[in-house]
Amino acid sequence: MIIRKRLAAGTCVLFAALTMGLAPVGASAADNPDGQPTAAPKVELVLDVSGSMRARDIDGGSRMAAAKQAFNEVLDATPKEVELGIRTLGANYRGEDRKVGCKDTAQLYPVGPLDRTEAKTAVATLSPTGWTPIGPALLKAADDLNGGDGSRRIVLISDGEDTCQPLDPCEVARDIAAKGINLTIDTLGLVPDAKTRDQLSCIAEATGGTYTSVRHTDELTDRVGQLVDRAADPVVNPVAVEGTKECTGAPEIKPGLYSDRETFGEHRFYRVAVAPGQELRASVSVAADRAVNKDYGVLLRAVTEHGREIVRGSEAGDGRTDVISTGLRYPKPEQNDDEADEAAAETVCLQVSNSYSAPASVKTTPGLPVELTVDVVDAPSAASDVAAFGLGRGWWLLGALVLTGFAAGVLWGWISRWRVAVWRTN
Repeated sequence: MIIRKRLAAGTCVLFAALTMGLAPVGASAADNPDGQPTAAPKVELVLDVSGSMRARDIDGGSRMAAAKQAFNEVLDATPKEVELGIRTLGANYRGEDRKVGCKDTAQLYPVGPLDRTEAKTAVATLSPTGWTPIGPALLKAADDLNGGDGSRRIVLISDGEDTCQPLDPCEVARDIAAKGINLTIDTLGLVPDAKTRDQLSCIAEATGGTYTSVRHTDELTDRVGQLVDRAADPVVNPVAVEGTKECTGAPEIKPGLYSDRETFGEHRFYRVAVAPGQELRASVSVAADRAVNKDYGVLLRAVTEHGREIVRGSEAGDGRTDVISTGLRYPKPEQNDDEADEAAAETVCLQVSNSYSAPASVKTTPGLPVELTVDVVDAPSAASDVAAFGLGRGWWLLGALVLTGFAAGVLWGWISRWRVAVWRTN
């Protein structure tokens, strides 16, 4: 079973591209303004080597044997452009001292260009040993992948819950995501029970990753291989930005994809310059990476520097999805010849607000993940191109459908009356 959780990037870009015609080129430019090649993608495989990995319930063999076989096959197939490393948790300490056991995480193979023979030799030495310090291992893995602008991915394989509370792995994952380092954590549960599944799902959700339940060796091999290959795919990493509570002093952003964090019920402002004859297109996604109350909403407003609303977009949810999105368009008309000398770009303030709430037991920090997509394009050449009641040129299609339906109704009514008349005559 694979549970896919959408990070706001996919939802936000798709929403903007399909609904508003956003070109992803702007986002790419913001992410890599100099046009230089992006850094090599980095992946670290984090393997649980705790004592429970001795269990023999995967295709007649132990969980550890299944993991080793999967690692060997994945190492053979790793794309050459991917820098890969391996970290273990619970691999070295056999004692009963919890304090010591919760520090038992080590880098088995450093992140960098892959030497397949050396990496396989390191994996072959592993033997199920100790505790399950997932939280500490994730913190160390994030440090292992630090630096560079390429995509970064942690693939965590575990068969049990973290045994080092109160360092909650979910909170650790949220803190990692809040740093804005574009790091995704994917989790795989080996023959998981309900508690393990919930914890690993929570870790993945916090960073926009995926959770997969695994019960067979080939499933483990295929899934780890997919995740490593995915790291090599071209991606647009959002640029971290921090909005302000007021338009004055808000960060000025250019076309691109941006990420931020917003606490429950917060308003955040960002500034965008829109010149005469241009159209501002923006969309926002807010993800619930923790338990929240039902009935919530997201509001995106474009306002002037003096607070006058220009246009807005909003969307509401009721708990059936973990990501909610909305968007807006603002075409700024061209100025006539008399105003040409005074033509200047207008500063538009984008306000992002949410009405999320949560039970008292849920931590409000770090804030909820926000992804904001902004593009500025040439404004429509005619007023008819601008959306009218949200339909734009769709009015033509709607009118044609109405007329066609009316004509078909009249024709069908006439035929029905004629058939009834013939029936009565007979």
